[in-house]
Amino acid sequence: MTRILYTEGQGHFTETKYDCPKYLDSGIIVKNIMTGVCRSDIDMMTGQFGPLPLDMQGHEGLGEVISVGDNCDTKVKKGDLVATRGEPAYADRYPVKNNEFVLIPEALPKYIIEPVACGLNVVMSYTGELTNRAIFGDRICLIGSGFLSYVVYTWLKHYTNIEVEVVGTNNKSVWTKAGVDLQAEPGQDYGIIIDLHGGRELFLNPDIIENNGLLIEGTSRNISKKENDILLWKSITTLRPSPRNKKFKEAMNLAVDMIKNNELDIDSFWTRSYNRDSEWQQAFADGLNRPTNYSRGYILWQ
Repeated sequence: MTRILYTEGQGHFTETKYDCPKYLDSGIIVKNIMTGVCRSDIDMMTGQFGPLPLDMQGHEGLGEVISVGDNCDTKVKKGDLVATRGEPAYADRYPVKNNEFVLIPEALPKYIIEPVACGLNVVMSYTGELTNRAIFGDRICLIGSGFLSYVVYTWLKHYTNIEVEVVGTNNKSVWTKAGVDLQAEPGQDYGIIIDLHGGRELFLNPDIIENNGLLIEGTSRNISKKENDILLWKSITTLRPSPRNKKFKEAMNLAVDMIKNNELDIDSFWTRSYNRDSEWQQAFADGLNRPTNYSRGYILWQ
């Protein structure tokens, strides 16, 4: 048995015991080093969606391999460092399947790869669609100026050279360093909108997007009947990429390469670490309340 942090959706996380297997035939066992506190974990804590089972809580993991299965299909050995998408990454030790981890060079927060891969996954599957529309003059609007938006923007600049207008008010210094002047509000007649804010900008002003436009939603939200009618009336193609799709492992590998090659600088987004034994409650409290200058936090096991 080992320790695990978990929530039942009653407004807080707590601690209990977790029966971690000692061996996973088609994967690895990881000793935890650090885990990012994801916004979806906070939503789960506050009851905005049903709590996951105990063995699925926490997914932004980074740790050391302590056991390798006989049928593990990745070149990995005991002592290697890995970033994981596997759960439960809020446990001291946890199992990870073959396609849910990547090797990393250092135990640094920038190599908590799962959230970076989430950003890449938003656009990687639609490279052809984005490029073709841009060739025909479609303007692209990226709504949101947080962590995921910065990852998406960086990928677009490196791999497509598509011009992007970014709408947001947060992390201005980071965007200024990247040579981007944030817009306070979107304009009109974009052919492509990538929404990583989860607000209602599009539905408050449907003229933001052209008829037959493309909407890529990187955040989950409930769409009302009225909002759905707007999408139908304007014949908007809506895409909602999931980190459970088959492209996600590719996104994880690319995330590692971009960070190693200094194509993606995300250090400034990881704003605070929290000691596993003495500060884990504060990690979730800050994730909920988002104090001044807070972007992303992570719990440090060792």
